[in-house]
Amino acid sequence: MTTYIMLLNWTDAGVKSVHDSPSRLDTAKKQLAEMGGEMKAFYLTMGEYDMVAVCEAPDDAVAARFAMQLGMGGNVRSRTLKAFPEGAYREIIATLA
Repeated sequence: MTTYIMLLNWTDAGVKSVHDSPSRLDTAKKQLAEMGGEMKAFYLTMGEYDMVAVCEAPDDAVAARFAMQLGMGGNVRSRTLKAFPEGAYREIIATLA
């Protein structure tokens, strides 16, 4: 499985209904699981982003579909980063000339 870091911000609608945010998180976790992925960690953050999620998905298409599905809800906007674990990082660096 591939790891993705999702940087999330509430939209105006998401902030107005922030009390519903925990149930929306539960729904998102379930949706990702139904796509064959898993939300490994979730954080409320301070700074440029409101929340950060560490997710795993079988492939980029599933990660993209999940991000779009979140956006369609109208409560968050996301930026998704593909993450390479340390082992892959070392392999990539080792191939540099």
